[in-house]
Amino acid sequence: MHSISVKSKNKRNKLKKTYQLTSEKKEPARVVEAIKNEIRKYIKREKRKELPEGMNVWNIDCKFGKDDSEPETIAFQDITKCIDEAAELNCKSIYLELLSSAIKKERKIEEVIIEEEAVVVEETIEAVETTEENADIEQNDNI
Repeated sequence: MHSISVKSKNKRNKLKKTYQLTSEKKEPARVVEAIKNEIRKYIKREKRKELPEGMNVWNIDCKFGKDDSEPETIAFQDITKCIDEAAELNCKSIYLELLSSAIKKERKIEEVIIEEEAVVVEETIEAVETTEENADIEQNDNI
């Protein structure tokens, strides 16, 4: 019998790892920078992967835990901030979980166009008002 494996279009790739913040051979600052570099490389590698059909961006969900504490969901932008905070608190280790998945994200082009039109309309109205004021001033000068 043959087994057939079906690949999901929206497969989630994972990185689950515990990083040690202390090392006998390296300074703590160098260890933290090495961890950040490894995470950046992983994220770049995930974002370079080809997106499934119909999807336009990679979404990365993050969980972070200090020492043996329960991991908490954090924003993608706060990864390095959380690592720095753990280093400042002299934590021995951190746990990081990154789950990447492809999503379809709608663009907000319509809102920008509406705002730009509103700005143009306001500028036009102001220009008309100043022209009318200048005409009144010129009429008073002629009297």
